[in-house]
Amino acid sequence: MQTGAALSDNMMGAGEFAADGTEAGTQYLTFICAGEEYGIDILRVQEIKGWEGATHVPHTPAYILGVMNLRGLIVPVIDLRTRFDLEQRPFNASTVVIVVRVRCSLAEKTVGLVVDAVSEVYTFPGEAILPPPEMGERIDGACINGLASAGDTMVMLLDIDSLIASSIEHI
Repeated sequence: MQTGAALSDNMMGAGEFAADGTEAGTQYLTFICAGEEYGIDILRVQEIKGWEGATHVPHTPAYILGVMNLRGLIVPVIDLRTRFDLEQRPFNASTVVIVVRVRCSLAEKTVGLVVDAVSEVYTFPGEAILPPPEMGERIDGACINGLASAGDTMVMLLDIDSLIASSIEHI
C-alpha cells in the first residue's frame, strides 16, 4: 500500500501538458470495490491510510461507518461497498481509507472512503472519457462522470462531490 506522499513521488502532476502544448489528461487514483475499478481525480486525494476502524455515530445511514480522528480533525468515514449496495466482505490487510477533499454546498469537507484496495494512477485524456450510458431512473448516474478504458479494464470515474454530498447530508 502506498501513502499519499509515496503516490505523489511516483506520478506526474495532474493536467500536465504534452510537448505540443495540449493538455495530456487528468490523473485519477483508481481503487477496487467488489472487483470493479473506480477512479477519482487525484487532486482530491489528501492521503491514503490503512483501515484502523472508526467510532460509530448513532442514527446515521448504514454506509457511514462513523468518524475517525485525523490529526485533530474529525472525519466522517463512508464504506463505498455499502454506499454502492455491493456484496459485503470482511475488511483485511488491503482495505484502505482514501481521505478526500470534497466541495459540499457551503464548504469543503474532508471525508474518508473505505475501499477494498488502491489500484493504480492513470492519466486519461478528455477524449478517452466516455459519458455513462443511460440506464433508467434507478441508476444514480449523477455520481459517475464517465467511463474510461485502462487496457482491458473499464474504470468508472466518480464525481466525488456529488457522491459525498448526497452521502453526508445526514450527518
